[in-house]
Amino acid sequence: MINQIHILGASGVGASTLGNELSLLIPYVNFDGDDYFWIEKFTKQREPKDRLRLLKGSLERQKQWILSGAVCGWGDELMSEFDLVIFLYIPKDIRLQRLKERELRRYGEEILPGGKRAEQFKTFVDWAAQYDEGGLEVRSKTLHEHWMSGLSCPILRIEGDYSLKERVDIVLDYLKSKDA
Repeated sequence: MINQIHILGASGVGASTLGNELSLLIPYVNFDGDDYFWIEKFTKQREPKDRLRLLKGSLERQKQWILSGAVCGWGDELMSEFDLVIFLYIPKDIRLQRLKERELRRYGEEILPGGKRAEQFKTFVDWAAQYDEGGLEVRSKTLHEHWMSGLSCPILRIEGDYSLKERVDIVLDYLKSKDA
């Protein structure tokens, strides 16, 4: 039985969205790694040991859970807990456009040139853009592939520009096939 699911991919790929949607349809509690990574969202990071302690405390209270968002490095202790890892990938141009639209919804004109968050936004997009070409030293596809090579659980890859409904259906079909 699949009880513990981890969803990861690049920033903007939809891991949190998929985790949230799945938790509305199946009896799993969704935890977003960002809630443990950040003290103040996207501004001040927690120390890795504190992130892990808080996250483990939350996960231990649930039998069935989904952890969305990459925990490579700071969450490596959890690797043996996962019954299934879902890796999401979409082409860079689509992902960066989604990120820009998301940040515009969040912060409005503050991210535009001259806005009070313009520099922070540019730094974020530059960081997110290196996912496809970056090495092991940054959050990248290379790092994720390397990290996943150390897993003992199955990996469900959903690669391509699928709608949320299509992704949900792929996961639900996979889960049904494993319960049969």
